[in-house]
Amino acid sequence: MKNDQRPLEPTAEEIREIANPIIDLLTEFLTNIDERPASANELTPELRAELAAPPPEGPGELEPLLDLTRRASEVAFETAGPSYLAYIPGGGIITAALADLLASGYNRYTGKVTPAPAFVALEASVLRWLCDLFEMPESSQALLTTGGSLANMTALAAARTKYADGRTGKAVVYVGEHGHGSLAKAARTIGVSRHHIRMIPSRPDLRIDLDRLRELVAADRAAGLIPIAVCAAAGTTNTGTIDLLPELADLATELEVWLHVDAAYGGFFQLTERGKKRLNGIERADSITLDPHKSLFLPFGTGALIVRDASDLRRAFTEEADYLQDLGENDELPDFDTLSPELSRDFRGLRLWLPLHLHGVGAFRAALDEKLDLAELAYQHLSADERLELPWEPDLSIIAFRLRDEDDEAQLELLRRINASQRVLISSTRIEGRIYLRLAILSVRTGQDRVREVLEIIGNSIPSRAAVSSAIS
Repeated sequence: MKNDQRPLEPTAEEIREIANPIIDLLTEFLTNIDERPASANELTPELRAELAAPPPEGPGELEPLLDLTRRASEVAFETAGPSYLAYIPGGGIITAALADLLASGYNRYTGKVTPAPAFVALEASVLRWLCDLFEMPESSQALLTTGGSLANMTALAAARTKYADGRTGKAVVYVGEHGHGSLAKAARTIGVSRHHIRMIPSRPDLRIDLDRLRELVAADRAAGLIPIAVCAAAGTTNTGTIDLLPELADLATELEVWLHVDAAYGGFFQLTERGKKRLNGIERADSITLDPHKSLFLPFGTGALIVRDASDLRRAFTEEADYLQDLGENDELPDFDTLSPELSRDFRGLRLWLPLHLHGVGAFRAALDEKLDLAELAYQHLSADERLELPWEPDLSIIAFRLRDEDDEAQLELLRRINASQRVLISSTRIEGRIYLRLAILSVRTGQDRVREVLEIIGNSIPSRAAVSSAIS
């Protein structure tokens, strides 16, 4: 029975009529994902015109609308599939998507405790799990954010408030040469001058040069500036390299600056025995950025931040407002608006809580162990090919390689040949002035069969020296 008087509130029967085809569409999408082209992202004028149509005054039909979303979904990098080995893959597991459907349907406000204390408690339990995973003290606090960019900004805002409150014009932030671009952007966003963002040179192994960092901090202090934070990497985007975290923690303590570790890509390898060994020292950071939408395979838009001392967040973000006075306070659960820039926020906790409780932590650990195994397999295979050079053994699951004794144009031509197969999508980067190709193995759906296929494609795509010379002449 239709609800003609209140069309925005469908009846129980109508809800099922809407929801069931959506579930069917998603099931079909995931069932066939292995065979989709890796980067069929050409938007035709016809489809663009369909998508640009304004909404009608009256109701539309569900079936053609869903079909339009299906066709739009196919004009994209297949970021949810096993062939996506570019940038930093994730996967977007379906149980997290269903958790989001529940969270949006319940539509509970969790920016403060009082409106939905049970759901805040649910989210707080996951946040405590994150803190415990990194052996943080009871004073620590985790947050779920929209991604690593907001997490990095939140951490640097806390550091600025702690060390340079009211003197932001003198604040200096130090970022590793291979640090993520969002760190410099975050520093500018919180008011740090572009001229006070120091890029720390790297050693030949691509890790932060500690001696150079010490020199930069000393020079800035001598110039009357205020060093506030050093940003280290626990898995750079370029190569997955992990900085010397124990040594950086010692140096940050000595220099009395905030140590922020950007572990957006690599942090959840902490779940594995090998990853925890390689991330040794991360537990001494003042703050850690994580991206569950990367190495926990959740949908895009799921980031996290851990801060050693929750009072640093409250000092930076607590703001009283008369219109919130009726909501009171809760000593046992966190008001998230006092810990971050957000007052309005979606209920992010369920998309993390439900998959962890449904599948168990062991399933995520096993998936991450598999990625480390696959990265080792790929590295050993590519290293054995004398036509390639691989200067850095992977710390995690990114392998950087290039054609031996060839110029950058030859590297880009190889990239084009590999991706032309449409069975795989990899990407390139620039390291020490030279172009390298990157194989990033992290998608939850990437298994040994696809990695072996990718390695075969790479090998078959390497042209003879004569062909390379012809291609670039």
